Amino acid sequence: MICFDYSPLGEIVEICDNLRKPINSKERQQRIEGKAKSSLYPYYGATGQVGYIDDYITDGEYVLLGEDGAPFLNAFADKAYIISGKTWVNNHAHILRSKTNNKFLCYYLNSFNYKGYVSGTTRLKLTQNEMKRIPVPNPDAETQHRIVTKIEELFSQLDSGVETLRKTKQQLAVYRQAVLKEAFSNLTKTDTIRNMSEIVTSGSRGWAKYYSNSGARFVRIGNLTRTGIDIDFSDTQYVCLPDKAEGIRSKLEPNDVLVSITADLGSIGLVPNKIGEAYINQHIAMIRFKNPEQGKFMALYLRSDLGQKDLLKNKRGAGKLGLGLDDIRDSKVPVISNEEANQIVLEIESRLSVCDSIEKTVDEALQQAEALRQSILKKAFEGELI
Repeated sequence: MICFDYSPLGEIVEICDNLRKPINSKERQQRIEGKAKSSLYPYYGATGQVGYIDDYITDGEYVLLGEDGAPFLNAFADKAYIISGKTWVNNHAHILRSKTNNKFLCYYLNSFNYKGYVSGTTRLKLTQNEMKRIPVPNPDAETQHRIVTKIEELFSQLDSGVETLRKTKQQLAVYRQAVLKEAFSNLTKTDTIRNMSEIVTSGSRGWAKYYSNSGARFVRIGNLTRTGIDIDFSDTQYVCLPDKAEGIRSKLEPNDVLVSITADLGSIGLVPNKIGEAYINQHIAMIRFKNPEQGKFMALYLRSDLGQKDLLKNKRGAGKLGLGLDDIRDSKVPVISNEEANQIVLEIESRLSVCDSIEKTVDEALQQAEALRQSILKKAFEGELI
């Protein structure tokens, strides 16, 4: 283990913030209109590339560190990154050049705890003066190179494991669809298929306003998933609706089926029994069936490739696709007895329960991988890797 000497960041880097120049998105679009991508240059902001521009200001390798808008207090998120070549940087990132090793500096800045150095509440800011105070380990150039080499060796091994985990998640998604396809394929070949409009009692879209710091749950597209039908309430927003029509018709009941109608079209959610008071925002449609006992069956069918194909056949729009309530009601679904529906749901849940368990383990491993990445950086800058 080696103990490093530390120096204020302002003494060991060249600060090139004078090279920053913001250009708003409208002007950038006008400047690149009709031009070949090969003639354009990357335009960077606080956390990465945010577009292109038809000219450049910087030419070379630099470390960009967010000034505002970066996730400074998120231990697992990057706050700094390296750019190279001919580029343009806006005023949301500091432009730095290490006097010894840019990679060493960048890795350290992504491991540093910025608490006490950033200010603000909703949008944290790292001023140049505060940035200059950041204590940075300052070993000789050879030691910095050795540390970077070891970090990248360990990160490469970690990335390989993460890639395997992500492939496992993809395989689980394929397996989920295979289970659903097998469960519903025979039904689609019979005369049980009906327009959804024949078996629903009501439906509605949500509202764009009335957000609140407290009140009832406000379900958004982010609460729906692309893999299953459970609603994810880990990130909850709230709403206070007036006692008028908008509140009445968009209030959720158990076994309502939710469908995303903008952005990530076709995400499905099933309202659980213990939902409490909850409503949907404007990006979600609620479908209430005459027979709510079959809500889960219908949600699973709409989540299957068979159901998705028919559900999305009526998507409309040029740039931003969407679905209307009538488009959803025009979808076809199997109409069978409660007994048959319950049996199919039980078979699906039996097979997917193993899948759910594996996916939970994979997700936990991915979270541990992020923690391990930070652990590697911590050990590196405490002198334990050389």
